[in-house]
Amino acid sequence: MPELPEVETTLCGIRPHLLQQRVCKVIIRQTQLRWEIPKILPQQLKQQRLLTIHRRAKYLLFQFDNGYLLIHLGMSGSLRIVSTLEPIPKHAHVDIQFDNTLWLRYIDPRRFGAILWLGQDPFHHPLLQHLGLEPFDPAFTGVYLYQKAKGKRIAIKPFIMDQKIVTGVGNIYATEALFHSGIHPARAAGRIAKKRYDTLVTAIQQILQQAIQQGGTTLKDFSQSNGKPGYFTQSLQIYGYPGQPCPRCNQQLKLISLNNRSSVYCPRCQT
Repeated sequence: MPELPEVETTLCGIRPHLLQQRVCKVIIRQTQLRWEIPKILPQQLKQQRLLTIHRRAKYLLFQFDNGYLLIHLGMSGSLRIVSTLEPIPKHAHVDIQFDNTLWLRYIDPRRFGAILWLGQDPFHHPLLQHLGLEPFDPAFTGVYLYQKAKGKRIAIKPFIMDQKIVTGVGNIYATEALFHSGIHPARAAGRIAKKRYDTLVTAIQQILQQAIQQGGTTLKDFSQSNGKPGYFTQSLQIYGYPGQPCPRCNQQLKLISLNNRSSVYCPRCQT
């Protein structure tokens, strides 16, 4: 599933080509994604100028003259900039043409993504209104996590993956950040010292930033807006390597399940 670095990589790839361009045409080949694409979307977007594109958590928000379009990549979605409609690949569900002759193409084999019209007040939409801090927000600190965790018995890994606490820390990046900060993924969030939360916040930010710089992580479906894969997979330390030696101490890496998500950790380095 595309996580924050993959969505940020997509944003950086498409934004320079589309800003201040007007929509000429919208082609919808498949309306049934996670939610049905509004049938009036072509009329809503026609001749509207794209003012900005920004990311909130794992959502892309396209601000037009008359409101906001939300795109979520779901499990397998991607956005591509193309100069011609031919050939049309399988699972190319939506194409939006701009007046610079470029097309924004939405591809989604599993159809778990979303394209929704939010109008002029997007941040009160149910998908966005309860989201937590962005991981690069100055307010996201060790103190913030420490205070949010007080009295909580939930394991630290699902705690930092909770989008109401902090956005965009998916399974891969949570696994890597906990390893880098030496914290056992099953340790209760409320039993971690503030100093360790300082270290964890730094690890989360550094790993996400590194993943963005390397174009995200390609595991199954993700590729960048230019069709190239992300290369952060080559930098993964422990995710996907259960049973292999720890890169720090050579202890065998273990695999456990937390909230129905697999989690790899080192029993010696992470306490």
